[in-house]
Amino acid sequence: MKPLEVPSSGHAEVRIVAASPEAARQVAEVLRRCFAATEQRSYPTDDGGGTRLHLTVDTTRVAEPAQSWLVTSQSSEENRTQTDEV
Repeated sequence: MKPLEVPSSGHAEVRIVAASPEAARQVAEVLRRCFAATEQRSYPTDDGGGTRLHLTVDTTRVAEPAQSWLVTSQSSEENRTQTDEV
């Protein structure tokens, strides 16, 4: 497994895993309404029909629901990597 690439400052890599391509697209659309984002890239998860969707969001160019949330939120001191993350 190759090392995880860290996105440039102000950007975040988003991975969406959903049972259907439509569900993944809907989540990506919500993110695009809050942040500037690259075109999504989608991949099948397996033979079961699931979809993985990847996109990069620019957190320095945010729209109004994200703007107010980002201003009031604080990052946690804990680095909480989930057991299923790569």
